[in-house]
Amino acid sequence: MARYRGSVCRLCRRENLKLFLKGDRCYSDKCAFDRRGYPPGQHGQRRRGKTSDYGLQLREKQKVKRMYGLSEKQFRLFLKRAERKKGITGTNLLISLERRLDNVVYRLGFVNSRSQGRHFVRHNHFLVNEKRLNIPSYQIKIGDIIEIRKKSHNIQAIGDSLDAVVRRGVPQWLDLEKENLKGVIKSFPIREDLTMPIQEQLIVELYSK
Repeated sequence: MARYRGSVCRLCRRENLKLFLKGDRCYSDKCAFDRRGYPPGQHGQRRRGKTSDYGLQLREKQKVKRMYGLSEKQFRLFLKRAERKKGITGTNLLISLERRLDNVVYRLGFVNSRSQGRHFVRHNHFLVNEKRLNIPSYQIKIGDIIEIRKKSHNIQAIGDSLDAVVRRGVPQWLDLEKENLKGVIKSFPIREDLTMPIQEQLIVELYSK
């Protein structure tokens, strides 16, 4: 599946949830979801009917897939890996998604969104354990040190994002050294660290049919 190139604000409105896909804009008065909190399209404002069980499962899958910016093929691969691990499949899936490098640089506040994180990772702006790494899907490990390359210290977008990190906050499983433009992985995330309203069991049920 080709990567989505349209307006990301439409995705939030379609899922009836603010997915924070546009960084600081999502916290401002310009947020399209706050201004038009109904599905996109000609008939978006009509009264919503009852959603089937399949529809609920599909919407939950689409919500998480769009939140992390994955294609269907990538999402299925993460789910298969989660099934092979010990523990609850749905929880394993979410933790694996949180451990992606593009998500971690977003959580640390180096970038405004996961899509920007993916772009910056691919363009070699970050070091992991003092080595360049340009794979957005790389699974971080405990003790990994993520830092911004010296040549990238003056990028305006990174500076603006770090200035706004107070509003978004940094998860407890990460340690941000803002002055050194560095972050350390203290532990793996747990289910309680994910505050977005996600019902991962519905995703597992969808793919188990």
